[in-house]
Amino acid sequence: MKRVGTLVASAVAVALAAGAAVQPSYAADAKFTLTSPALKNGGKLAKKYAGNNPQNKNCDGQGVSFPLAWKNAPAATKSFAIMMTDLAGRGGLGVSHWVAYDIPASKTSLKEGEASQPSKDFVGGKNTPGTTLYYGPCPPFTDTPHPYVVVLIATDIAPGTLQPGMTAADLGTALTGHTLAATSFVANYRP
Repeated sequence: MKRVGTLVASAVAVALAAGAAVQPSYAADAKFTLTSPALKNGGKLAKKYAGNNPQNKNCDGQGVSFPLAWKNAPAATKSFAIMMTDLAGRGGLGVSHWVAYDIPASKTSLKEGEASQPSKDFVGGKNTPGTTLYYGPCPPFTDTPHPYVVVLIATDIAPGTLQPGMTAADLGTALTGHTLAATSFVANYRP
């Protein structure tokens, strides 16, 4: 329980710290933003983006990662990191669904399905289910829709610096003092 609470606290702390450390290296009207061509911020994820696990009746999707695009990162950005957390998962203790980092500063999007498979464009961290790739939502059928918060963090850390397989909490520790800006996106899902 303490580890999961730390996971959630780390994800929130990294996002808040990143927002507080925004460098004025770009125009005030050019905000660092994260969007998805598959849905609006706060919208409902399609079933294909839900988790796919035959041993869990709540994971009845296809496990395909949804596309993301971002723009207006600070000029000093060397890499990006992404975390996707279900803050309502496991009875409010939180579930980490996706941890990725070492994304080159030149990259401004992820295609549909790109985070569902290994890539040379990111290092997969370890999520709560124990995988190193995107793991789609699997909330209980009886719950209200869960909000899945996707946080994109611009960092001053060059790709290849961080060790592979870090959890969200590990990544939060490694990024402390190295965040330039953060932006987030919320997707809701219920089977």
